[in-house]
Amino acid sequence: MSHELIAILMFSTMMLMLFTGQRVFGAIGFVGVVAALLLWGDGGSTIGFSAAMKLMKWYPLLTLPMFIFMGYVLSESKIADDLYKMFHVWMGPLRGGLAVGTILLMVLISAMNGLSVAGMAIGATIALPELLKRGYDKRMVTGVIQAGSSLGILVPPSVVLVLYAMIARQPVGQLWLAGVFPGLMMAAMFIVYILVRSWINPALAPALPPDERNMPRAEKLRLLTAGLLPIGIFAVMMVPFVNGWTSLVESSAIGAIAAFLAAVLKGRMTKQVFENTVRNTLGISAMFMWIILAALGFGAVFDGLGAVKAIENLFTDQLGLNPWMILILMQLSFIVMGTFLDDTAMLVIVAPLYVPLVSALGFDLIWYGVLYTITTQIA
Repeated sequence: MSHELIAILMFSTMMLMLFTGQRVFGAIGFVGVVAALLLWGDGGSTIGFSAAMKLMKWYPLLTLPMFIFMGYVLSESKIADDLYKMFHVWMGPLRGGLAVGTILLMVLISAMNGLSVAGMAIGATIALPELLKRGYDKRMVTGVIQAGSSLGILVPPSVVLVLYAMIARQPVGQLWLAGVFPGLMMAAMFIVYILVRSWINPALAPALPPDERNMPRAEKLRLLTAGLLPIGIFAVMMVPFVNGWTSLVESSAIGAIAAFLAAVLKGRMTKQVFENTVRNTLGISAMFMWIILAALGFGAVFDGLGAVKAIENLFTDQLGLNPWMILILMQLSFIVMGTFLDDTAMLVIVAPLYVPLVSALGFDLIWYGVLYTITTQIA
């Protein structure tokens, strides 16, 4: 049996297992281990060990639990709620103002947590009831929450970009900096769209009624101060990193400590909040570790088969496709997979195949990381 056929069977078996509802890391890891043992016998067992050692020695991986911990502290202690109340009061008088505030809220929260699901959860629990209660169109509300939460994985710190950096062996800092401008630009485009649509059809996103607008200035300033706290935590974490004063891991630790101290000083770090934060942080961090480990093992088998080179020859020599056509086909495959997989699952499934192929086609892997992130959120 040729190596190309083995690679196709590996990918097909993995997709079949995912369709049957198996866990992502289980499907990827099982296929990788079985293929390694069948191809190389007992020597194939060293692939998993090598992948585990490579994972544990990757220093930037320490940022993963730090960012997740910080995000859950802000969420569980309700500090994120204060941010939405600030947007609610200060932007509510504007047509579509609450929707604009929701976009900004979820971009900030998702960025602090590094996960788009964090912004989605907060948007659904905090913003959704408020928007519907004030007569916002249901379709606009749904679009605002989904679009806003998807932008968080572009604005640093992004857990998905950390995972991509691990698999593609690219510097995390460069990926973060590359994602800032596209993320903010897309957020600005969403905001402009909301304002224009609200101006054309005021019934879609009405302004707050006068009785809710009229609030003492002292109360508005109090809400402004409380709402600026999470933004201040984000600044304390990112400014030293951008200026080169701290490393990536040090900045993540600063963010986690700052969020914890903020919750303590506000009297919100209760036993229940702390337990929920630690439990969720450990659970999600362990999940990502297993997923990365499985992806590294699967990718090592693919490399050993020479599957990437074979696929490149198939597209370029036999089918006669140019690099841009191949790249477009790769992006279209994300749209199909997005119907039943999330962004993290898509990354670990296709990255062992796509990343070497993209590099062989002559594309920059930093640029492709941002393109991948945007495409998976569309998917």
